[in-house]
Amino acid sequence: MLDPATRRLLPWLVAIAFFMQTLDSTILNTTLPRMAESLGESPLRMQSVVIAYMLTVALFIPASGWLADRFGTRRVFLSAIGLFSFGSLLCALSPSLPWLVAARVVQGIGGALLLPVGRLAVLRAFPRDELLKVLSFVSIPGLVGPLVGPPLGGWLVEVASWHWVFLINLPVGALGVLAAMRYMPDLRGAAGQRFDVAGFVLFSLGLVLVSLGLQGLGERALSVALSLLMLAAGLAAMSAYWFHAARHERPLFSLALFKIPTFSIGIVGNLFSRLGSGAMPFMTPLFLQLGLGYSPSRAGLTMVPTVIGAMLMKTVTERVIRGFGYRRVLVVNTLLLGLLMASFGLVGPATPHAAVLVLLGVFGLVNSMQFTAMNTLTLGDLDDARASSGNSLLSVVMQLAMSLGVACAGALLAAFGGHAGRGEPIELRTFHLTYVCLGVLSGLAAGIFAQLRRTEGPAGRAAVVDEG
Repeated sequence: MLDPATRRLLPWLVAIAFFMQTLDSTILNTTLPRMAESLGESPLRMQSVVIAYMLTVALFIPASGWLADRFGTRRVFLSAIGLFSFGSLLCALSPSLPWLVAARVVQGIGGALLLPVGRLAVLRAFPRDELLKVLSFVSIPGLVGPLVGPPLGGWLVEVASWHWVFLINLPVGALGVLAAMRYMPDLRGAAGQRFDVAGFVLFSLGLVLVSLGLQGLGERALSVALSLLMLAAGLAAMSAYWFHAARHERPLFSLALFKIPTFSIGIVGNLFSRLGSGAMPFMTPLFLQLGLGYSPSRAGLTMVPTVIGAMLMKTVTERVIRGFGYRRVLVVNTLLLGLLMASFGLVGPATPHAAVLVLLGVFGLVNSMQFTAMNTLTLGDLDDARASSGNSLLSVVMQLAMSLGVACAGALLAAFGGHAGRGEPIELRTFHLTYVCLGVLSGLAAGIFAQLRRTEGPAGRAAVVDEG
């Protein structure tokens, strides 16, 4: 049993960890042009700073549950906060882009463990009849972080420097360490469970090689031949994992999950739909500053309607899905999402600021509906035995899709913008063509969701994953 103080403050501790993670993932995007200028790099090369973090999180999420079972939630949670904070310090001290990317990897390892282990502690510490209330409370900072992040990042680079985007994590991290030492219970799972090391290596190798191949094409830091070789090798590693999982007794992710139609369609639809929408938080601050000439603080404030739209949509999403069904909602909403992304190709310097705000607000509404419907479809039909594995795979796919989306956006910007190097402006046409391509790419995912039967979808009230 938890003591009263731990019972009261554990949700706050996990909420702070969630806030640290979501703030860091949104505060950075607004600062990328100034960061590129300070480091003497082209803004197009700054995608690696975003991808390094997202990809590292995707790689280490599968190990989070096993590590918590093996070493206890307190030790792993403390290590996660420590790594995240130490990585933030290294980011602030980085003198060049390669050093910054390496520091983001350290930060990403901590970020990968932070929220899953915190949520696991809550799941094990509270009875089931209290979980909905506690998890709803924990998810609130996940909405506040994206609301505060973009304008705060823009303001910091104007009044101070980009280094403070990372330094701001240090006092929050110190507070989190002190609180975790006192209030994080040391909970462990069943002893003796073996971790699928071979599956982890194959799966991770596949993710890294595919991402590096796409990033090489985007940044043009690697030859086209080497980038394509990495892509092919990554696909080969993923294929090898598939055969490994089919024969292993306890694989990293069981292929039995894909026997559930709603899970299969939901997970594949998640991957392809998020390729476009996952690139938007990276693309849009660049577009506003480099394409439309906004200041960092104005660009950050302009992003706020996206988050407000997402918050508003969450109040009606369940009623819309229950009224129209998953198939109809996801097909129509995916097409609408692609159309909205493509419509940014019509925005120029003469477009009224109010119109830009409205467009971003509507995009936030539609994007929120997409995420909630896809995630609920994916997880809703999983039983207790497969819920943990399915949720873990969904979290990996979400991070992977966003990472690949940023890599795709970078590749398209480089392809349409020619050899935009350090100090060279990026033409508005480059952004417009990239938005259209991303919109078409996301819209094509409607064909995946069209494979659902008209009445197919979770029958009961499914748990909704809101972490975007």
